[in-house]
Amino acid sequence: MKRITTLFFLLFAVVSMHAQYRVDRLMSAGRSAMFYEDYILSIQYFNLAIGAKPYLYEPWYYRGVAKYYLDDFVGSEQDITKAMSLNPYIVGMYDLRAIDRIRQKNYNGAISDYDQAIRLEPNNQNYWFNRALCRYNSGQLKQAQHDLDTVVTKWKSFANAYTLKAQIALQQKDTTLAARMLDASLQYDPYDADAWRTRGLIALNRRQWRDADEHLSKAIHLQPKRVDNYLNRALCRLNYNNLRGAMDDYDKVCDLDPNNFLGHYNRGLLRVQLGDDNRAIKDFDFIVRKEPHNFMAIYNRALLNDKVGNLRAAVRDYSLVIQQFPNFWTGLQQRAQCYRKLGMTKQAELDEFRIFKAQMEKHVGIQPRWSAATRRLVRKRSEIDLRKYNQIVVPDEEPTAEETTEYKSEYRGKVQNRQVSVDILPMFGLSVIKPANAVNGSTTYDALVDQFNQKSHGIPLYVASSKTQLSEQQSLALFKQIDALTEKITKEKQTARSKQLLLERAVAYSALQDFESAISDLTAVLQLDDKNALAYWQRAVCESMMTTYAQSQGQQVQFSVGQMRADFDEAIKNHPKSAYLFYNRGNMHAANKEYNQAIDDYTQALRLDSRFAEALYNRGILRCKTKHVKEGIADLSKAGELGLYDAYSVIKHFGEK
Repeated sequence: MKRITTLFFLLFAVVSMHAQYRVDRLMSAGRSAMFYEDYILSIQYFNLAIGAKPYLYEPWYYRGVAKYYLDDFVGSEQDITKAMSLNPYIVGMYDLRAIDRIRQKNYNGAISDYDQAIRLEPNNQNYWFNRALCRYNSGQLKQAQHDLDTVVTKWKSFANAYTLKAQIALQQKDTTLAARMLDASLQYDPYDADAWRTRGLIALNRRQWRDADEHLSKAIHLQPKRVDNYLNRALCRLNYNNLRGAMDDYDKVCDLDPNNFLGHYNRGLLRVQLGDDNRAIKDFDFIVRKEPHNFMAIYNRALLNDKVGNLRAAVRDYSLVIQQFPNFWTGLQQRAQCYRKLGMTKQAELDEFRIFKAQMEKHVGIQPRWSAATRRLVRKRSEIDLRKYNQIVVPDEEPTAEETTEYKSEYRGKVQNRQVSVDILPMFGLSVIKPANAVNGSTTYDALVDQFNQKSHGIPLYVASSKTQLSEQQSLALFKQIDALTEKITKEKQTARSKQLLLERAVAYSALQDFESAISDLTAVLQLDDKNALAYWQRAVCESMMTTYAQSQGQQVQFSVGQMRADFDEAIKNHPKSAYLFYNRGNMHAANKEYNQAIDDYTQALRLDSRFAEALYNRGILRCKTKHVKEGIADLSKAGELGLYDAYSVIKHFGEK
């Protein structure tokens, strides 16, 4: 009986260890997929982990993180809430749920989460600041000030706190205190774009046009893609008669935001004053296409069409305005004049009779130039008054603090920070998903992969970028394929066929970001065939992905880097005609800052394939980084010519430097 009992407990322990190992592997694969921004796939893994062990908080928590990055803030909040119920002592979960609630405008809920976060970690600067910002956005100005007083007492040099105190002072109409707070903010951080912007708005409200221009220019220098700064600076420049500078700002607005109403409308008005009537008509055409019932824009376009002699178009626009405003006598008079110029006397007389009958006389001449007083007149966007047809338009409301101030959180901007425009392109690996090549329309081809496909009669392999992401349907299909391959492998007796099946399963695991399982299968292939270049190739790519992820977690990776280097060398030794292998090894050297070796490998890849756009792109970036800018730009130009259009923005980046 004792032996049976002991055996039972041993068996139970083995099963438990196996289940724990399986969940650990699922969690590892899910976190790896999330690191590489494949959030849909990561959710699949966390779903499996939750199904296996729903009482663990980590799968719920990480699934909430993945949903957050997919902008599913409701689902993320629900998962984090479940994780909290299982373990209420992880402070980062309160931070993430607070950010979820902020995205849903649930500021009071976020404040409650930051209360708990501060209780668990009272010396976290971000939690204090975010709670103050939530209180500001929910109208709790007094409590927000108390939080900010604590922040500046604990962290005297935290510039954002002073900037937010200035915004609260502006809400309370205390511009003097706001200016003093902004001075303090800029003393500690002269590169705070929000502080310069707010300072510029204070000067704008005080009608200190040149000071406002100067402050907004500094904000633009630090934050060059923020549209409302250009709009406000244009308004300043109009007020001290710098029309060309204002025009440049409106041009920039339309470049950054092609659908911006204020940019097109105000640029159209300014073009009228500068005598550029035809291009002004284009701006008003744009406004009317976007807002067919914007009668202020229609009337401005009518005046311009009238002025340039496009009389039928002018009649059309005048008629639209008159239909909406039947007593707009000025419009009737102008339409009557157009009718007479067109020889349509009967219609002109009908309009003139309506005016005569109402005994209204309006003098209509050429559109007057703006006087200094006219330039200072503005109207709100929602204000409809045809007497103000030539006044500059301003927004109905200024952007809120939520739109202008960033919440401080480890979750905010994490993905975007890794998307650096001058990064080299990723490696090429084997894939079971046929790639959609967006570079030059050609299909990626490798002779050894083609030979494998001819012999295998199973799942075909392709050469694809290692960053290929999967849809939910593709992920589920791959899980089924792996199950089918596993069943075949267990039954297969022939070594040659086993190698093929193991390689296919390894590539399927790679596509699912389960790099540990992929490496295990590839190692098994190499034990059966130590000359298999495809196995060395794919194992090196998997090791590269795992190394990048491990480095992001602060782990030591020297052994993995050495193994990866050896695998690439063996792959090239056994398959020296593959441009992809030299390209991949170049990427490995680049990641280790061995730029000269990387450039040599890219050059060898280009000897094998002179139209290898990715190799040109990467070599161009490294040449620019190593001060060979002329040669680098030539490479980037050729890459752009071959279809990698991002190369042109990189050329501009290095050209400006």
